[in-house]
Amino acid sequence: MASTLEVPAFLSDGGEMGRRIATFDWGATRVGPIEGWSPSLRAIVAFLIHCPVPIVMLWGEDGNLIYNDGYSVFAGDRHPGLLGMKVLEAWPEVADFNANVMRVGLAGGTLAYRNHKLILNRTGAFEECWLDLDYSPVYDGAGAPAGVLAVVVETTDTVRANQALRESEARLRFLDSLSIETARSTDPAEVLEVTTRMLAAQLGASNCAYAVMDPDEDGFTIRGDWAREGSPSIVGRYKLADFGALAVQELSAARPLIIDDNLAELAPHEAATFQAIGISATVCIPLVKDGRLTALMAAHHREPHVWTPEEIALIREVTDRSWAHVERTAAEAELRHAAAQLRELNADLERRVIERAAALQQSQRQFGLLVQGVSDYAIYMLDSAGVVSSWNAGAERIKGYSPDEIIGQHFSTFYPDEERGRGDPQRALETARRDGRFAAEGWRVRKDGTRFRASVVIDAIRDDDGRLIGFAKITRDVTEREETQRELETAREALFQSQKIEAIGQLTGGVAHDFNNLLMAIMSGLTLLKKRVPDDPQIARLIDNSMQAAERGAALTQRMLAFARRQQLKTERVDVAALVADMTGLLQRTIGPSWQIETQFPDDLAAVSADTNQLEMALLNLVVNARDAMPEGGAITIEAAQRTVDGARGDLAPGSYVRLSVCDAGVGMDQGTLARATEPFFTTKGVGKGTGLGLSMIHGFAQQNGGALEIESSPGVGTRAHIWLPLAAEGSRPAATPTEAEPEEGARALTILVVDDDPLVLTNTAALLVDLGHQVFEADSGAAALTQLQTHGEIGLLITDQAMPGMTGSQLVEHARALRPDLPIILATGYGETPADVSARIKRLAKPFTQGDLRRALAEAVPANA
Repeated sequence: MASTLEVPAFLSDGGEMGRRIATFDWGATRVGPIEGWSPSLRAIVAFLIHCPVPIVMLWGEDGNLIYNDGYSVFAGDRHPGLLGMKVLEAWPEVADFNANVMRVGLAGGTLAYRNHKLILNRTGAFEECWLDLDYSPVYDGAGAPAGVLAVVVETTDTVRANQALRESEARLRFLDSLSIETARSTDPAEVLEVTTRMLAAQLGASNCAYAVMDPDEDGFTIRGDWAREGSPSIVGRYKLADFGALAVQELSAARPLIIDDNLAELAPHEAATFQAIGISATVCIPLVKDGRLTALMAAHHREPHVWTPEEIALIREVTDRSWAHVERTAAEAELRHAAAQLRELNADLERRVIERAAALQQSQRQFGLLVQGVSDYAIYMLDSAGVVSSWNAGAERIKGYSPDEIIGQHFSTFYPDEERGRGDPQRALETARRDGRFAAEGWRVRKDGTRFRASVVIDAIRDDDGRLIGFAKITRDVTEREETQRELETAREALFQSQKIEAIGQLTGGVAHDFNNLLMAIMSGLTLLKKRVPDDPQIARLIDNSMQAAERGAALTQRMLAFARRQQLKTERVDVAALVADMTGLLQRTIGPSWQIETQFPDDLAAVSADTNQLEMALLNLVVNARDAMPEGGAITIEAAQRTVDGARGDLAPGSYVRLSVCDAGVGMDQGTLARATEPFFTTKGVGKGTGLGLSMIHGFAQQNGGALEIESSPGVGTRAHIWLPLAAEGSRPAATPTEAEPEEGARALTILVVDDDPLVLTNTAALLVDLGHQVFEADSGAAALTQLQTHGEIGLLITDQAMPGMTGSQLVEHARALRPDLPIILATGYGETPADVSARIKRLAKPFTQGDLRRALAEAVPANA
C-alpha cells in the first residue's frame, strides 16, 4: 500500500479522492499498483479527480471503480467502500444495467440516459432515484477500450418536483372542473350524481356513490348504485336502527374505512353494518358535521387496488366540497324564503368580508416580507414604463445596487450598451405587454461593470378591469451553471484529442515498421544489382536514382517514427554552435541564393544533450519551412540562448535549457493555423510540396529528448520556431566524429545465422552477407533459429529481426544466450526503439540498412582481433 506521504504528482491537489486513490491498495485489484499505471490511465484519473462534476471510471474488464469527490457525495454511505470495487459487486441491485454498460463501453460504444430511474441502496435502504447518465469508453496506451467513463448527475429532486407539480396541477384542474359542473345546479340529487360520476372517472373506479342521511336522523337513502357488475342494486332507504348504536358511532368517527372483499380489516360490528347494507366498496369516507353523520362517500375499483393517501385525500376533499355545495344551495333556497334570515346573513357576510380583507392585508404584508427575504433571485416591480418601483435583497446581491440607488431608474440600466442600442429592453416590455410574459437568457451588467449570465422572466400585471399597471420581473444568475458546463465540454474535448493523437501515433509507428522492411528489400536488392549489371552509365544512373528514392523513403520513416516518438535516440553531448556552423554550407545550398542565413550565438553557450542526426534533421526542416514562408527571399536567422525554467511550463520540466531558434520575416500564421501546425499530415504547402510530418517529427523528437517545440507567429510579421534542449550532464559522452574508419574490405569470413519472418528481407540480407564473403544459414522464425544453433556449432554470429510472431527477437536472444553465452548478436529492427529487455551487449542495426551499414555492424560485433 502506498504511503500517504508519497502522493503521485498527477493526484496532487485532487481533494479527498486524490488522497484516497493515492493510498489505496490497487495491487489487490486487476488495476495493478499505481506505480505501474499507464500514462493514459494516469491522465484520465487526473482529469476526473479535478473535475467538479460527479464522475466515476470503471477500469478494466472488472470495472473497478475510480471516482472523484463529486461522485463520493452521490454514493452516500457506500463511500468510501466503493473505491476499487468491481462494479457488479459495488452496485448489486443494478448489476444487469452495469453489465450492459461495461459490454457496450468495452466494445467502444457510448450510452446516454436522461432522468433514468434506478432503485439504489445508498443509505441502508433502497430508494428510487433519477439520474442523467453519460457513458463513454476510455482507451489504454495501445488505443483499445480499457474502461468506461461515467458522468453521473442526480436529477431526483427535479423529477419528483415535476411529478408533484403535475399531480397538483391535475388535481386542481379536476377540482376546478368539478366546481364548474356542480355550480350549474342547485338540486342536491343532481349535484351528488355529477360528483360521483366525475370522481369515479378521475380515480379509475368502477363506481362511486353517496349515502345521504334523512333530516330526521332515522335513516339514510343510497343514491346511485354501489353494486359491482352482476350484483343486485342497493339503491333504497335504510334505517339506522337496523345497524345498532355502536355501528353508527363508529361510522361517525370521520375516519376513512379501507374495506376489502371479505371485510377482514373491519371490526365485527363494522363488518355487520356493511354486510347489512350490501356495500362492496374498497374505501368509504364518512362525512360528519356537528358531531352527526350526514353522508357517506364510497368508491369501488375495477381491480384489486391499494388506495394511496393522495387518492383518499382527494375523495375526502371532493366529499367536503360537494356536500358543502349541497348545503349551500339548500341554505340559499331557505334564505330566499326568509327575509329576516337574509338580513342576518348579510350582516354576517359583511363581517366575514371585513375579516377576509384584514386577512388579505396581513397575507400581503407576509408575502412582501417573503419576497424581500429571497436572496437567490432578483425580484422587483416595474411600472408600466419600465421604471423600477421595488427592490428585494436578491436583486441587491446579484446586481449590486441598493434600493435607494436603483428605485426610480429605468430597468434598461442592467442591459449592455449594445443591447440598449438595439432596443432590446423595449422589445422585452412590449412582448410582456402583448403576450402576458417575456422569458429569455442573456448578458446583464452589475453596478461594478462586470457581466453575468441571467435567466429573466417579465410578467405583465393588470387590474380587475384588465388595465396594465406594471410588470413583475424575476432575474436569476446562471453564470456558474454555464461555466461548469463549458468546463465539462472542454475537458471532454481535451480527452478526445489526447486519445486521437495517441491512436495516430500508434498507427504511424506500425506503418513505419512495415515500410522499413519494404525499403530494406529494395535497397539491398539495388546494392547487389548494381554489382552485377553491365557497366552501362544509363543503367547505373537508374539504379542510383532508385537508391536515392529508397533513401528518401527511409528518411520519411524516420520522420514518422519521430512523430510517434518511437525512434531510437543516440543521446550525446552536442555543441549547438559548432553543429550549426558545420551545417551552414549545406543549409545555404539547400535553400538557394535568394535567402541568406545569419547566425547569432553567445560565446559561452553550454552544450546540450541530444541526438545529433535528429537535431540536424529538425534544423534542416525549420530552415526549409522559413524559406517557403518568404517566397521573395530574405534573411533567415538561427540563434540560441540559455534559459532556466523555474516552474512547470507546458511540456517543460523545471531545469536549464538551450533554446535554439529559427526566425523568418515571412507570411506568418494566424491563430487557427498555428493551433494545428504540429498536427500530423497538416500542411499549408501545395500538393506534393510537403508531407505534413516535418513539425510533427520535430515535436516528437523534442519531447522524447526531454525538451519541447514552441512556435510564435503572426500574419505578415513572421515566425519564430524554438527547440528547447536540456543541458548536457557533466562528463557525458561527446558526439562521435564523422572520421571513424570504415571496416577493412578484407575482414575475416564468418559463419552467420540470419533470422527474419519476412522472406524478402531474409533472402536479401543473406545475399548481402554472401557478397561480403561470409557463409550464411537462414531461419524464418525463432524456433527454427534455435534448431540451427543446436545443429551447427560453427555459427559464429547471430543477426535477428525483432518483430516476429511466436517468438520475438529479444526472446530469441535470451534463449540463444542460454545456449551460447558468448555468441555475438546483432538485433535488426524496423521500429525505432530498442526493446527494454534487450541486453546492452547486443549490437543494434536499424532497418533499412545498406551493405556498408551491415559491414560496419559486423566489424563492431566481431572485432578483427577477436
